[in-house]
Amino acid sequence: MDILFRGGRVFTARGDLGFAEAVLVRDGVIAAVGTEADLARAAGPHETVDLDGGLLTPGFTDAHIHPVQAGLERAKCDLAEVYGLDAYVAKVADYATKNPDKEWVDGGGWDMSAFPGGLPHRSQLDFVTRPVYLIQRDHHAAWVNTRALELAGITKDTPDPADGRIERDADGTPSGVLHEGAMDLVGLLTPRPSAQDQEAALLEAQRYLFALGITGWQDAIVGSYAGSDDQLPTYVAAAEAGTLKARVVGALWWDRTRGAEQIEDLIERRKRSVGRFQATSVKIMQDGITENFTAAVLEPYCRCGGTGLSYIEPRALNGYVAELDRHGFQVHFHAIGERAVREALDSLEGSDPANRHHIAHLQIIEPSDVPRFARLGVTANLQPLWATHHAQMDELTIPFLGEERSAWQYPFADLQRSGARFCAGSDWPVSNADPLQAMHVAVNRTEPGSSVHAGYPTAQTPFLPGQRLDLATALSAYTAGSAWINRSPAGVIEPGRPADLVVLDRDPFALPPQEIWTAKVRMTFVDGEAVHGA
Repeated sequence: MDILFRGGRVFTARGDLGFAEAVLVRDGVIAAVGTEADLARAAGPHETVDLDGGLLTPGFTDAHIHPVQAGLERAKCDLAEVYGLDAYVAKVADYATKNPDKEWVDGGGWDMSAFPGGLPHRSQLDFVTRPVYLIQRDHHAAWVNTRALELAGITKDTPDPADGRIERDADGTPSGVLHEGAMDLVGLLTPRPSAQDQEAALLEAQRYLFALGITGWQDAIVGSYAGSDDQLPTYVAAAEAGTLKARVVGALWWDRTRGAEQIEDLIERRKRSVGRFQATSVKIMQDGITENFTAAVLEPYCRCGGTGLSYIEPRALNGYVAELDRHGFQVHFHAIGERAVREALDSLEGSDPANRHHIAHLQIIEPSDVPRFARLGVTANLQPLWATHHAQMDELTIPFLGEERSAWQYPFADLQRSGARFCAGSDWPVSNADPLQAMHVAVNRTEPGSSVHAGYPTAQTPFLPGQRLDLATALSAYTAGSAWINRSPAGVIEPGRPADLVVLDRDPFALPPQEIWTAKVRMTFVDGEAVHGA
């Protein structure tokens, strides 16, 4: 039976078409786009979806997300929905009490801005006699108690790993915060989830993402990282079983402790692509984050010195990327600091734009590097939700970047003016997965009216307002742009495309910009099948 969508507006994500009145779906495929009258005449026996004044858009594709990890964390000690030391301690205590048989208390979601200098301490968790391992919201650090340090054998004499740092008290004693590669010193000791746990996490994440209108994504780390296990078998099993309904690309993890010899392994892993899961991208994390001074910057951080970490030596990086490009891999970079962005761009000089390489996060871009995205055919992968005056930005980032470099952050409008191509993602569970909240920030450069994290300070002063995007550009990034990065046939509403569609309860283009965040997903369709809000 056909499906006729009518009674509102249709955002097609086609620049030449823009908006339409109605869409006709037949056998899971978009059959026609046009006026209500024309499509009603063209329809056979059909059911009608009344948009009721809302907006129909292509399904959203999240171009940088960690669903399996998010699903697992939601089932553990989840700190993401609370804020502050007292709230964290109460959550940990409650979890420990309710799970007396668990060998470890593990989970995550704490925020650096809740602590002086961004650093909690092991003593704050020592009321738990079992080992505790809690991953920071950004997944670039872990907070552990004394028992966990003892089990890992971490003492004053334990050296920092090459790709991380053990935070220490004044006398050299480990304080309980492990940055970057140092997380594995404890994280790899935590209990391993079973295959059933991982599958349940994926399916719970898929259910949740469908409710947000997300019909496809790129998993930004498929491999073993920061104590997490390889998700490749989970995706393959779900794709083979038909339980994976979303369109997914896996970015295979580049092990920074190895070199070019791993490319043959990546080629073999790519061969496991099946159905709706394609392992065609490779994730390279080139630096850390600004808040713990591991983001790679060109000039030293204010007050503390140091220029961060380049996890892969630039000349070696150039060779690795050239070889990956030659083998037809897409390269998906993590780059936060301006030096890491430049190193990623340098490595992509001469690469094949047909491989659709992209750089995610892009917190700081030195202005002369902005035009290189368009020139090299490199897509800017935006995480818009971060471009606000939130507490972490104002208290832990700007003071250590300085005035000039702080003004280079999240230069979305500069990238647009230079002709760069956009895709967009959330980095969930690092931040909220809701694309509409991210679009709100891209347009307003302020926190949504509903705080991103419960109890989080809400800032309504625009952050670098000259870098705002218009709503059509932000919505296109989350639909056509991210689908393009994934080589997905969806992402645009036009005849012949899969009917991956989202019905919004109101038309955000008709709302005042400061109310974009209030729009909600009513229904989500994949191949014309209602997967949310039937």
